[in-house]
Amino acid sequence: MASSERDTPISVGFSLEAIAFCLYVVRDAFAGAMKFYFAKLHLEILWFSPDFVAIVCIALFIKRCVIDNGSMMAFLVFGQICVSLFIGFWFLGSATALMSSIKMIFPLFVGFCFADRNLGEYRNSLRIVTATLYLSLFGIFLSKYWSMPWVGFKYESFGATREAGRLWWSFQEQRLAGFAADSTMAAYFILVAYVMTSIRRSIPWCIVMGGISIYAIRLTTSKTAMGVLFVYLVAMLFVRSLPYEKRLTTLRSLTLWSYASILVPIVLIILFTGVDLSPGTKGFFFSLQDRINNSWQLPFVYLSQLMPVGIVTGCGVGCFNYPQQLFSNLTDYWVPVDNFYIGTYVMFGFPFVIFMWMVFRSTLIVTDVYKLSLVFVTNIFTITVLSYGPATGLLVIALGFSEVFSKTATKVFQGGGKPQAALPSEPRLSAVRDVG
Repeated sequence: MASSERDTPISVGFSLEAIAFCLYVVRDAFAGAMKFYFAKLHLEILWFSPDFVAIVCIALFIKRCVIDNGSMMAFLVFGQICVSLFIGFWFLGSATALMSSIKMIFPLFVGFCFADRNLGEYRNSLRIVTATLYLSLFGIFLSKYWSMPWVGFKYESFGATREAGRLWWSFQEQRLAGFAADSTMAAYFILVAYVMTSIRRSIPWCIVMGGISIYAIRLTTSKTAMGVLFVYLVAMLFVRSLPYEKRLTTLRSLTLWSYASILVPIVLIILFTGVDLSPGTKGFFFSLQDRINNSWQLPFVYLSQLMPVGIVTGCGVGCFNYPQQLFSNLTDYWVPVDNFYIGTYVMFGFPFVIFMWMVFRSTLIVTDVYKLSLVFVTNIFTITVLSYGPATGLLVIALGFSEVFSKTATKVFQGGGKPQAALPSEPRLSAVRDVG
């Protein structure tokens, strides 16, 4: 959006949230290589540089969204996060788990700081994202023919041992990770970087690079990322085939419908609990069956045993996430919660439902093509992925939700206005040019 359409001019060339975003992207996309060489050079402290910047972003979020915008939603969300951190500490009973939970939540505030910002204006950040796409693709293809030196390299974090480059196999097929820490991370960054880069590229570029990206993700064996990228590519070509004036409205409608993916696990649980979806095989349907019977249900079963009130209040930040898995006495109750919305509800409880309703309403007034596209993609992607690791996964989701704290959303929610009435006329939206 042009600066004349804002209350005050904003320079986003090297803003704090952009710096934090780029640091997280670079660190997580090349985590395998960075962890290895940071350890070799005794520069482990550099691994935490994005987190140091993210701490400042917490203060920036409070200033911009709570104080400047006067957003009651921002104030309540900040308060709920603090309460949930305390509940998580009480539930997990570990100071180390609390510190890990606090660190886990830092990227959330970086994403929220993009409220009132149009991502198309962050040209330097987008260049870094584009470079990340090309390098990630190169890393995947390189790792197909050359064994990376960081594969299997182990390191300690908060006293827990991890691998900088995990060597995974899927049904006798190696999962290639490239420069990332594991194959899932590599696939995720190809997906997100492609989405953010494709918005300003021509249709031939999108088709060619889309095909290359899908093939590279195929080498990581990440079926979810590969399927989501294909869906995004089809949706993008459909939107671009429409008359110019209908593209933004159509994209917004697709994004709104993508929230229906929240209901997919519930429907699958009702229809297929206890059903053998993969007799005699351990392919895609076996993985889905495990999620239906275990990943999506067991957290609530264990929570009803350990802390019944947690079904409503949540069991706090870090529960049924890696702080519980690595640093708590409740490790035996940990299960991978392979869905962002289920995993977040388990931690925050019913207040998260209210927050998501407000996020859904705020989508009606979003004019940033980047944010709409990212929400569309991440909603589908997180059906089978928790997306709290790497940290950039949570950051990207928060970035897509950030307009719930914007000046426009605050006027609508606290002033009783209608979302559609807050939308500027279509010709004034420079973001529309991004999809054509």
